[in-house]
Amino acid sequence: MADISIELLGLRFKNPILTAAGPTSRDGMTLLNAAAGGVGGLVAKTVSVKPADVPKPNMAALKEGRVGSRRGILNAELWSELPLETWLEREYPIALSAGLPLIASVGYTPDDVREIAPKLEKAGVQAIEYSTHYVGGHVEIAKALRDAVDIPIIAKLSPKVDVAEVAKSLEPHVDAIAAINTYGPCLRVDIETGKPMLGSEMGHGWMSGSALKPIALRCVADIASTVKIPVIGVGGVATGEDAIEFIMAGASAVEVCTAAILEGDVIYGKIAGQVKDWLDSHGYESIKDIQGVALPHLKQGITLEPPPTVDLDKCTRCGLCEKSCVFHAITVKKKENLFVIDPEKCEGCGMCVSVCPFYALSY
Repeated sequence: MADISIELLGLRFKNPILTAAGPTSRDGMTLLNAAAGGVGGLVAKTVSVKPADVPKPNMAALKEGRVGSRRGILNAELWSELPLETWLEREYPIALSAGLPLIASVGYTPDDVREIAPKLEKAGVQAIEYSTHYVGGHVEIAKALRDAVDIPIIAKLSPKVDVAEVAKSLEPHVDAIAAINTYGPCLRVDIETGKPMLGSEMGHGWMSGSALKPIALRCVADIASTVKIPVIGVGGVATGEDAIEFIMAGASAVEVCTAAILEGDVIYGKIAGQVKDWLDSHGYESIKDIQGVALPHLKQGITLEPPPTVDLDKCTRCGLCEKSCVFHAITVKKKENLFVIDPEKCEGCGMCVSVCPFYALSY
């Protein structure tokens, strides 16, 4: 049985799934609910010197049509709407009662964090994550935090910077890097009204969820290839397989927000359970066994020789590969139990391998 507990920042987490700063970590009770849902550690919503004045509406799903599958969300959320004093007196103590490691999130300027951080440390949080969220000043904020507190510091990076370069500049000043923040600005328009779906200026929002995952994964790999401090993956983690990908790309843990908005608090334990099941089914004993295993392959690159091979015992003849083959090299007939790849037509593009839900195709 695989052990999915991890050691990170001198803290012990029962699994590598953490909450992320956002609406699903907006107060103490919400964090307690996440703990009940099986999360391994708590990251609270970002606090600053003043409560945020959040526009309404501030969230809109990204999906294919009105009832289509959901790919993520746009949000115009800001930092916490609650006063700092409320967090110090009520919300952090409630969250700490869960018995899980609690990481505070703070923003946004060096002066802000210098004022706030000692109060957070005194309140009992065990680490501090800070988010510049497109405002810059990464190193200056890190230095201000390092001077203000003794607990570990995590820098959360925007995808719109050179994450490897910024992470390298931060390495002497922080204990870990979280990557990435939401991406934007983006826009959605309600076609029934012609109005933007968010109440922010120009209707702008920032993208999170599954649509963000390939960007986040690349950023994690870039950072993990550059620095020696731990990396926490954030962006599009909705399944155990997503978490496994981030860990293989060098992450020590992952944070989850959008999936919890869409699926509820049970998603944390579900993802953790899927990670454990995957490790068990592949013969691994711990998270460490797979951490960073993708990085050497990223540097070396891969070459695929067409056509792919098919494991007919795994293949259900569902036809997804045939539909996605733009070269018309695949023929699938379920009734006749037929699966054929024409080697003359196959260009080795790899699409069929990536869409197969049963891992029946491989190179």
